Amino acid sequence: MKKLVKVVAAIIENELGEILCALRSPKMSTANMWEFPGGKVEFNEDIYTALKREIDEELDCKIETSKKVFNDNTHEYETVIINLLSIKCKVVEGSPTPREHSKLIWLKRENLDSLKWAPADIPAVRQLIHEK
Repeated sequence: MKKLVKVVAAIIENELGEILCALRSPKMSTANMWEFPGGKVEFNEDIYTALKREIDEELDCKIETSKKVFNDNTHEYETVIINLLSIKCKVVEGSPTPREHSKLIWLKRENLDSLKWAPADIPAVRQLIHEK
């Protein structure tokens, strides 16, 4: 039986209405695909605390999270099942710097579908594109 992993992702929007997109490095699973940055929720950690910790570790900046989940998607990969909770955020301190990702870019909502997204992130991408 495949392991179910709870993962949080930050949908970070800047003052220009652009969304932060992160390119997974060649060393990561689903290598060279785009995602919203984030990571695994640790034991006894709530999703908002987990997301703030992951963004601090991955992007070296502080975020403020929305109080609700924007998109909740469960995706089955070859070796694992991911329950991905995407949450809207904004940067409140510092500026996103890629520590684990190959590249970070800011894109307008309508251009998000120009990237090759990790399968678990696609429902959140579609929801963002159709939001406005």
